[in-house]
Amino acid sequence: MSRLPERDQLGKKDRRINWRPSNALIAIIFILIFTVGPYLAFTGHVPFTSYGYEVTATFANSDNVALNSPVRIAGVEVGKVVSTSREGNATKVTFTVEGPGGPIHQDAFAAIRPRIFLEGNFFVELDPGSPSAPEMESGGNIPVSHTSTAVQLDEVLSALQSPVRADLSQLLESYGKALTHVPSAAEDLNQLPEVSGVTGAGALNGAFKYGGDAGRYSAQVTNALLGTEQRDLSRLVAGAGRTFGAFAANQSALQGLIDNFNIFTGALAAQSSNLSTTIHLLAPTLQVAHTSLVSLNRTLPPLRTYAIELTPAVAELPGLIRASKPWLGQVRPLLSGKEGGGVAKLLAEATPGLAAAAQAGKEVALPQLNQLSLCTSKVLVPTGNEVINDQFSTGGPNYREFLYNLANFAGAAQNFDGNGPYIRAQAGGGPVLVGEPNPFGNLSTEKTQYAHTIVDPIGDQPQLAGRPSLKPEVRCATNPVPDVNGPLGQVGAATPSVAGVTP
Repeated sequence: MSRLPERDQLGKKDRRINWRPSNALIAIIFILIFTVGPYLAFTGHVPFTSYGYEVTATFANSDNVALNSPVRIAGVEVGKVVSTSREGNATKVTFTVEGPGGPIHQDAFAAIRPRIFLEGNFFVELDPGSPSAPEMESGGNIPVSHTSTAVQLDEVLSALQSPVRADLSQLLESYGKALTHVPSAAEDLNQLPEVSGVTGAGALNGAFKYGGDAGRYSAQVTNALLGTEQRDLSRLVAGAGRTFGAFAANQSALQGLIDNFNIFTGALAAQSSNLSTTIHLLAPTLQVAHTSLVSLNRTLPPLRTYAIELTPAVAELPGLIRASKPWLGQVRPLLSGKEGGGVAKLLAEATPGLAAAAQAGKEVALPQLNQLSLCTSKVLVPTGNEVINDQFSTGGPNYREFLYNLANFAGAAQNFDGNGPYIRAQAGGGPVLVGEPNPFGNLSTEKTQYAHTIVDPIGDQPQLAGRPSLKPEVRCATNPVPDVNGPLGQVGAATPSVAGVTP
């Protein structure tokens, strides 16, 4: 078959697809899978490699500490036991410590503790030591003087005498009967419905339903009892000792306190429904109070700053009071009936009239002032700001040229200066004959007046037109802004005109 022509024509790709491993290789792969795989699954460690940071501890006995038993620091698991070995009458336990558990110091202490009630399922509790001590390198040893082991139940029982063991046996037997005893109807008379007809063991099992939350809250309370500073707990214990000592020294007062507390709790029981409603409303109240306290907390730093800044002013306050006494002495006569009091009386008499005037001004004067203001801002001011574009223009707004004219008129009325009375007049005589209609033609036979000028008249600017119509019903502010450069603002016909030329 291998020498057939079709075999020789197959390419390399076809030969790779038809390849299969040998039976020996398949057997080796299965052996590795079924041996190394379970080993890795149970140990979680690759053979012939290091476990990382390791520490050994010498115990008087190992208390059946098994491989992979946890290593804990302050209740947090930081490693596990990797091996145990005998060293004479002692046991050397090797365990790992992961990153969060380090560093471990030379004065570290290790103890073996049970994880369940009475005994069994042990773990290594590790105290990493004081920060001032040198750090322990990987592979370091904690000596037997810095280790301890858990006390076994058989050691406790062996220390008890025969009568005591008999009493203990009777105690355990009675405790067992108490757990299995089914209560009668008379015993359930004063019990809660939840435990009516339930044995002691059943009631304890029901209590375990709340055990998780209770344990968590108890841990939080216990952690809070440690305080925030060193020796907070010791000061709390010392204070509690002084308190209970005072109670013991005043037993009559303590008895009165207990009696009053009994009356107080009885009053609470009598108002249980109202108390239940109050507690139900306590959560939203606390939420609102928390928001208020947060806002109050935010105001305290500025308030403290204000108090600090106010301190110098408070220090100057006595001097201010001393300096104010003469002023107060002058203020008293000022406020008397002859002075300030009389003024106040006059003001009181004038107030009604002023109020009426203010009301009238609000209804009459203020609207008119408002219309005048609108007329000024929308018509008069824009008109005065317009620039007159002619041969005499200064390039500025026309209200300035109006003011210039006032100054020029004042100067034109004076003699012997640059703006004398002849600055605006042209002397008679000249070659140009001009004429204009006689304004008094109805009183004279002459309908035209004639005169001679030096030059031809240029024209009138602005052109005089008829008086605009008066429209009192139209508000000034609604009128458009006049165009000072419009048709009437341009140069018009000359008056007077050259004789023989009709204007």
